Amino acid sequence: MAAPRIDIYTKFGCGFCVRAKALLDSKGAAYHEHDITFGGKERTEMMERAPSARTVPQIFIGDLHVGGSDDLQALDRAGKLDALLAG
Repeated sequence: MAAPRIDIYTKFGCGFCVRAKALLDSKGAAYHEHDITFGGKERTEMMERAPSARTVPQIFIGDLHVGGSDDLQALDRAGKLDALLAG
């Protein structure tokens, strides 16, 4: 089974974004980063995918909306992140 696509919506200077990307990097997970610092179509896309999201990062693994950095860290602590990344 192929690894799912990972999308992470970020903003410049966001420490939580850096922390989430560092965790994904430590797992060897390839991800697609969408910088929404200046809004635009990618911010609109994020809002369509996660209508209640007001902060960054917003992380999607496949079709699953993981949430933010704390949510990603919690999945890792619970031992569930590796399975999600593997598909």
